[in-house]
Amino acid sequence: MSEAGRGPSPATPLVVAAAAPEERKGKEPEREKLPPIVSAGAGATAGLDRGAKGQISTLSSFISAVSPKKEAAENRSSPAHLVFPNIKNVRDQPSISLDVRQKQRISMDASSSEVKAPVLPECILPIQPKTMKDFQEDVEKVKSSGDWKAVHDFYLTTFDSFPELNAAFKKDATASFNTIEDSGINAKFVNAVYDTLINTPQDIQKTVLKGIINSLLREWKGPRTKDDLRAYFILLQNPQFNNTSTYVIYAHLLRQIATLVEADHHFLVHWFKKLSQKRFKQLVERLLQFISLRLFPAKPEEFPPITKCSWWIPSAAKVLALLNTANNLAHPPLIPYTDFYNSTLDHIDLMEEYHTWQNFGNSHRFSFCQYPFVISIAAKKIIIQRDSEQQMINIARQSLVDKVSRRQRPDMNMLFLNMKVRRTHLVSDSLDELTRKRADLKKKLKVTFVGEAGLDMGGLTKEWFLLLIRQIFHPDYGMFTYHKDSHCHWFSSFKCDNYSEFRLVGILMGLAVYNSITLDIRFPPCCYKKLLSPPIIPSDQNIPVGICSVTVDDLCQIMPELAHGLSELLSHEGNVEEDFYSTFQVFQEEFGIIKSYNLKPGGDKISVTNQNRKEYVQLYTDFLLNKSIYKQFAAFYYGFHSVCASNALMLLRPEEVEILVCGSPDLDMYALQRSTQYDGYAKTDLTIKYFWDVVLGFPLDLQKKLLHFTTGSDRVPVGGMADLNFKISKNETSTNWLPVAHTCFNQLCLPPYKSKKDLKQKLIIGISNSEGFGLE
Repeated sequence: MSEAGRGPSPATPLVVAAAAPEERKGKEPEREKLPPIVSAGAGATAGLDRGAKGQISTLSSFISAVSPKKEAAENRSSPAHLVFPNIKNVRDQPSISLDVRQKQRISMDASSSEVKAPVLPECILPIQPKTMKDFQEDVEKVKSSGDWKAVHDFYLTTFDSFPELNAAFKKDATASFNTIEDSGINAKFVNAVYDTLINTPQDIQKTVLKGIINSLLREWKGPRTKDDLRAYFILLQNPQFNNTSTYVIYAHLLRQIATLVEADHHFLVHWFKKLSQKRFKQLVERLLQFISLRLFPAKPEEFPPITKCSWWIPSAAKVLALLNTANNLAHPPLIPYTDFYNSTLDHIDLMEEYHTWQNFGNSHRFSFCQYPFVISIAAKKIIIQRDSEQQMINIARQSLVDKVSRRQRPDMNMLFLNMKVRRTHLVSDSLDELTRKRADLKKKLKVTFVGEAGLDMGGLTKEWFLLLIRQIFHPDYGMFTYHKDSHCHWFSSFKCDNYSEFRLVGILMGLAVYNSITLDIRFPPCCYKKLLSPPIIPSDQNIPVGICSVTVDDLCQIMPELAHGLSELLSHEGNVEEDFYSTFQVFQEEFGIIKSYNLKPGGDKISVTNQNRKEYVQLYTDFLLNKSIYKQFAAFYYGFHSVCASNALMLLRPEEVEILVCGSPDLDMYALQRSTQYDGYAKTDLTIKYFWDVVLGFPLDLQKKLLHFTTGSDRVPVGGMADLNFKISKNETSTNWLPVAHTCFNQLCLPPYKSKKDLKQKLIIGISNSEGFGLE
C-alpha cells in the first residue's frame, strides 16, 4: 500500500477559494469543486463547538462586565473573570471546518481576483456622523480645551452597531461595491480613529468595547450583509485587543469571523491583502500573541478555564489562516512567511499534535498541524526527525522479527542501510547498492569505502554525500546544467535511455533530510515546489508528478536573461508579430543537433501576436520547467519520496524543504563563535582571539567562503550554528603553512600564527583558493 493510502485522507485546506475555472481545468479534476464549510458533529470538542450544555460562552455577559454600575470595580477586573450563563434565542454558530492540509494546494494560494463569490446584499446605512477632517479637528480641539465630549460622542455612535461602523468609514455610503478587490472602506480614517483611541481616556475606551459587544450581539442574531463583513474587517484592526483584559471580546469576534461561510472569507482575504504592511503585520502579531498567551498565560486567572474556551485557539488559527492566504496572494507578500511562525509552539508536545493530526485528520480534534504555517521550521524539523526515527525503528524491528521467525541469527548490520562503495566507481556502486537495498532506505545510513579501515561515525557518511554530489553535478557528467547568471543547477533536457541516476539524486536528497545532513546543492526554488506536487506519492501511478504551475518569475530564478526577453515580449508596445517574428515553437540543442518542439499542435504555423503572446510565454515557460524535463524530474521525485514518504511533508512549504536539504543562508558568526569547540587550543589563546577578530570583521562573502571551506557548504543547518559542531584544532606545523580543513568533520586545522595580520593573510588565501567540494 502506498504512503498515501496509509496516511490520513488528503484534506481540503482551511481557507478555500475557487481558482478561475480556466486556470484549474485539466490540472486537478478531482478538486474543481470546492467543498462547503462543514458543521462538525457533537464530537468536535476541540473545534469551535459551543461547549457542553450550560457552559456556552455568550456575549450577553460582556454587557454587564462593562456596564456603568461596575465601572468603579473594573479597574482591577476584566470580562475574563466572569461566568457565562446560557441564554436562549441566540443563533447557533456552526463549528469551523478543521480541513486544512495546506499541501493539497486548493486554497486561496491558487485563487485569483476573478473569483466569483456570491454578491451579498447591501443595507441602508445611517448618515455619516463625521468626515475624517471633522474628526481630526475635534481631536485638535481637545488639546486646547481638554473637553473630550465631541470625540466621545463620535466613538459612542460609531461603534454602537455594524451599520454605524459602515456609515462612519465607507468611502461613499451610497456606492455599491461588488468587487472583492475593494472593501469600500476609508483605511486612512480607520487608522486615524484607532491611533487616537489608544490615547483617549478610559471611559471612551470602555464605550468602544461596549459598542463592540452590542454590535456582535446584534449581528449574531440577524441576517448577514456585505456591510457586516466590512464591520468585521474594521473591528479586527482594533488595537485594544492587544490588552489581555479584552481577550474574551476578541475571542468572540474571532469566532464569528472564523465561522463565516466560505464566500464571506473570499471577500475578507482579498481585503486583507490590500492593507498596509504595517497594519497587516500588527494583525498577525496580535493573533500570534493571543494564541501564545492562551497556551502559556502569565496570569491564568485572567482567562476563563480552558475547558470553557477550547474554541479560542481554533478561532484564532482560522483567522490567521485567512491572513496567511492573503499574504500568499499578494505580490510580493506583505510580510515574510516566517513572520507567521509562533515560536511558543516549539515548547509544546509537537509529536502529540502530529499524532492527533495523523489519527483524526481534519475532524473533531484540533491540532496545530492543521495550520502548518504557524509552526516554525525548527519545530517541523523535530517532527520530521522523530517521525523518521520512528520509521527507522519500525523497519529495523520488522527486519529483526523476520530474521527470528526464519530462525536465523540476528546481525546488528541488518539494522542499518549499509553502503559499501569504491571511490573509483562511486556513482555506479552507489546506484547498485541503493537499488539492491531499496527496502532498507528508511534505516540508519552507514557508509564504508572498500579497502579502507574505519568505522562510520558520521564523517564517512558526509564524505560520501559530498563526493557523490561533486561528481554528479559536474558539468561534464551531463545530468545537470549550471547557470552562471543564477548560480544554480537545472535538469538537463537531453533524452536518455535510463533515468536511474536522476532517481539516485532524489534518493540522496531524501537520505540527507532523513539523516539530518546538509547538502551543498543549488537548485532554484521552483524545484522544491515541483518536489511537493503532490507532497505524497499518489496511489494512482498514472497521475503525473512534479508538475506545478510556473510563471516567468520561476524561469527568472534559473535563466534570467531568457525570462527578461519574455517579459519584454509581454510589455512590447509595437506589433509583436512583425517585430519578433516568432511562432509557437521552441528550439533546443541536444548533442550538437538543433531540435524543434511545437508548444501546441501546429505551433510552427502559428505566429505569436499581441493577442496570443501571454499564451505563448506561459506555454514556453511550462515547456522549459515541466514538459521538457518530465521524465528526469519524475525519476528524481520518486527517488526523494522513496525515502521521505511521510505525511509530515504536508507541513512544509517549498522554501522549508530547501532549508532542510541545503540549510539556511542566514549566517550568525557570533553564534558560531559561542558554539565552537577547541582541540589543542583554548578560547583564551592569542591565536584564537586573532581568528575571531578577523572572521567577525570579514564581509559576508568571505564568511561564506570560510564556512564552505570548513564544512563543504556555505549554509547553516536548521538548528543554527550550534548544530554544525564546528571545531578548531591546533596544527603543529610551520606558520608559513595555510590552514587546512576536514569538511567531513567541520574541522579547521589552524597553525599557531603569531600575528593577526599573518593569520588574516593566510586564512584569506586558504579559503579563497581552495576548490574544496565546490560544484563548479
